Amino acid sequence: MSDDGVFTYNGGAVAPGETQNIRYGISETYLGDPVRIPVTIVNGEHDGPTAFLSAAAHGDELNGIEVVREVAHEWDLSELAGTLVCLPVLNVPGFLAQQRYLPVYDRDLNRSFPGKAGSTSSKRMAHRIYSNFIAPCDFGLDFHTSTRGRTNMLHVRGDMTDVGVHRLALAFGSSVILDSPGPTGTLRGEATADGIPTITIEMGEAHRFQRELIDDALAGVRSVFAEYEMLTSTTVRWPGWRTIVSEPGEKTWLRADVGGIVDTHYESGSLVNEGDRIATITNPFKEEPFGVEAPFTGLLIGVLENPVVYPGNPLCHLVEVDEATRRALASDQSPSDEDAI
Repeated sequence: MSDDGVFTYNGGAVAPGETQNIRYGISETYLGDPVRIPVTIVNGEHDGPTAFLSAAAHGDELNGIEVVREVAHEWDLSELAGTLVCLPVLNVPGFLAQQRYLPVYDRDLNRSFPGKAGSTSSKRMAHRIYSNFIAPCDFGLDFHTSTRGRTNMLHVRGDMTDVGVHRLALAFGSSVILDSPGPTGTLRGEATADGIPTITIEMGEAHRFQRELIDDALAGVRSVFAEYEMLTSTTVRWPGWRTIVSEPGEKTWLRADVGGIVDTHYESGSLVNEGDRIATITNPFKEEPFGVEAPFTGLLIGVLENPVVYPGNPLCHLVEVDEATRRALASDQSPSDEDAI
């Protein structure tokens, strides 16, 4: 941002009080046609932070697209304090093909940030996105879903040792926060390392709009805007209970030891006790059922949706939770603020 509040990018500028919808070129196709991402920039009339909302870094992860679009085009942002950079579809080639990765050499755009000019195709794309629309920001929310065939309960991932990330993650108001640094090349990891606190919001499954999760995520965005005083018409939310899963806390993907057809006995978001049977795997004749038990008491934040597995395929994502959270989930009542992490 310039000193006069104008948001600038390579090729344009957005003055305070203005909104621009642009299609920004980040690459070219085999035919030499431009590959352009949709970007909406809302520059408020009042001073405030600059935030980005991004989705579909993996092209088949759709829930976040609707979150970003609704904020940009359906919310009343006339009293916005600050600037919003809305990036609903980062991976346009993957989105058009409805696949997770960039079709060009099957590269993962979300392992290519901050990118590099003159490098591989994925890093060139990442560089154009990052340098123009991420680097000018003060913080960011990056929306994801599970990969195809699995689903996640809504939760936040972020490096809670970073003061800015800690504030942002709590402000979003999800019940579950996974405390971990972002892997090298991820948008949240690289942006946070550059002093732009960023969290990942995981929600649901690929190839779908899931309205309940979208609405929950929109409530989280409103909560963040309240925390940073970007909108005064909302308040920071308390989710009812919260657990922060940090190292050395236990978290694991349970994997199938046999191939077959899976009957999953719990939904994402369920509390399971050590020894509970989470899933049963059988052959086509339902012979010799193989039970999969919880190795510790915890919360299922991700479960299999596609009910067929090879040995080694993931079945569910289980994380350890504190005693206050166990009591809250077991009794369907919220712990007091003093009990919550």
